[in-house]
Amino acid sequence: MTGYFDRFVAASSSRGTLVVQPRMGFGRVGSMQAGLREVASLDLPVVGTLTIDSYTRVGDHATPLERLAAGEELNGYPIVSHPAATTRAMLDGLYGPGFPVQVRHGTARPIHVFRRLVEVGLDATEGGPVSYCLPYSRIPLADAVRAWAESCRLLAGETEHGHVESFGGCLLGQLCPPSLLVAMTVLEGYFFREHGLRHMSLSYAQGTHPAQDRGALRALRDLAGTYLGDVTWHVVLYTYMGLFPRTPRGATALIEESARLARDSGSERLIVKTVSEAWQIPSVAENVSALRLASAAAAGPAAPATALEAEFYEETLGEARAIIEAVLNADGNTGTALVESFRRGVLDIPYCLHPDNPAAATCVIDDRGALTWGSRGRLPLGGPPRPAGSDRLASDQLYDMLNHVVRQYDDNEYERGWIQPS
Repeated sequence: MTGYFDRFVAASSSRGTLVVQPRMGFGRVGSMQAGLREVASLDLPVVGTLTIDSYTRVGDHATPLERLAAGEELNGYPIVSHPAATTRAMLDGLYGPGFPVQVRHGTARPIHVFRRLVEVGLDATEGGPVSYCLPYSRIPLADAVRAWAESCRLLAGETEHGHVESFGGCLLGQLCPPSLLVAMTVLEGYFFREHGLRHMSLSYAQGTHPAQDRGALRALRDLAGTYLGDVTWHVVLYTYMGLFPRTPRGATALIEESARLARDSGSERLIVKTVSEAWQIPSVAENVSALRLASAAAAGPAAPATALEAEFYEETLGEARAIIEAVLNADGNTGTALVESFRRGVLDIPYCLHPDNPAAATCVIDDRGALTWGSRGRLPLGGPPRPAGSDRLASDQLYDMLNHVVRQYDDNEYERGWIQPS
């Protein structure tokens, strides 16, 4: 039986509880099973994760088993390399209605991952034709669009409850204005729907300003209702995806802030980072601690909306709608429209170096600490022109922006004597 993922999240949402989920994967079957068992044993609404290794992400299915046989470790679970029967046995007694499991993979050409997750009896994964190509791959966007179309049709045809989570609300993880994140996750949801999927989640990555994030998440829900009203969807928030605080207290505070943001915005699920994120691959124990921390921080009533949140909502809603409409008007086929929109500059991801990205748009952090456009490039946003060269950043300015959140959460901790663990 499938459909556990959607039903579990919906049931938790109906009780007013946030689903928390780790980013966790291990190469060895025993280690992966032990990690899932620890997560499943928590007395929390929690989803399990099979994060895939970096070899599988680029289509190399032989090297993972060679590396494991040589006694090395992997940074994820090679689901295609391990036999389907082995993975089914690993999940036996864990995966079920009380403990759904999602495959997270980072693959621009995901057909082999999709086939294997269906073979092992799973039905939930994530990514997207843009969000898993431009940030993570060098293959042409048109190739990724074709691969994702084939993969979505496979999942829709093989399982009634196939679920894909768009990674479009994360993109490069930081320094991207919320309107583009919101537009991209809605557009990828539209793409999934076009290729037969009726169950999905829409992502958004925590940014640099809480009121801006709350406004953006409100805009995301409104736009999803408009463009994806005939499918089942929920919103998944990511704890900040950029450079993470290096002190334990700073990292703890940021994780707690992300959980409160999820609660206040009505997000149904939270992808949780760990306190050790800045200096090592987190252990199972650190993932478990982070899940407990986030779930506790999300308890209690939501904070009331503010006037500033309303301003950010209107700004994000207007910009995101303009981008979505411009893309959908580019072609009747959503995949073709996405490719054409990048070619024309209607879509443009700041600081993304992929050859198919126009790289004319930039993002800055303004004096409020909010993410805003530096140069809009050819994005369909209008607005007053900026002086020539005003959007150019020196390397030290970019470095400062990349470290904005680190400084915000760590500075006081350094004063108290906290230092980065060795």
